[in-house]
Amino acid sequence: MCRLIGMGMVLGLGALATHGKPASARMARAWPDTMLARVEALALIETLNATLLASHSATTTLDQWCANHKLAEEPKIRAHRMPGMEKPVTAEQRERLRVGDAEPVKYRRVELACGDHVLSEADNWYVPSRLSPETNRILETTDIAFGRAVLDMKPIRRTFAVEILWKPLPDGWELAPPPPDSPGAELSIPWRLFQHRALVFGQDQLPFSEVSETYTSEILAFGPPP
Repeated sequence: MCRLIGMGMVLGLGALATHGKPASARMARAWPDTMLARVEALALIETLNATLLASHSATTTLDQWCANHKLAEEPKIRAHRMPGMEKPVTAEQRERLRVGDAEPVKYRRVELACGDHVLSEADNWYVPSRLSPETNRILETTDIAFGRAVLDMKPIRRTFAVEILWKPLPDGWELAPPPPDSPGAELSIPWRLFQHRALVFGQDQLPFSEVSETYTSEILAFGPPP
């Protein structure tokens, strides 16, 4: 279960992710299995998590992350649609979106990538009647990231749940002797690191989208600090 969050940054404690990395996942340099590397990975994950919570656009935040960490020659997030997948909107989601049972709600799933690195897997449910005809056309016929498609609406993003799927350090690590370092071994980092669920509002304060975003180990693909 996700832990609801209020204002500020609250990290929910989720179960450890069990999924391995896809074959396409690439690390510039392996993270060693050391206390220092685990602390550095934790700091980076929490930095991105906090930045996303303070931002109104996950796409823009990932653009900056991609550029700052030189993950691609062209540091711009691109969306890759995943057709054929469908997740019908639930009654709870309709309530959060403030739409009735008969109101159409569309579903879109994409991978958000920086170059060859998939940084996020995103599920999006949106209300077409609250978007312009041109925005609907773009969403239905192109691979543009949702955040870019609605940028002119000056959207307001409100994250309502965060789930942490992997912790580089165990609970209570600060009170116990550090585990022995294994600098010759690679730190095992699962594919899915943390998840955000958020509502996206227009200037009229009506929500027009609900998103569920899972951030992957490729946010760390640049390797540990030198």
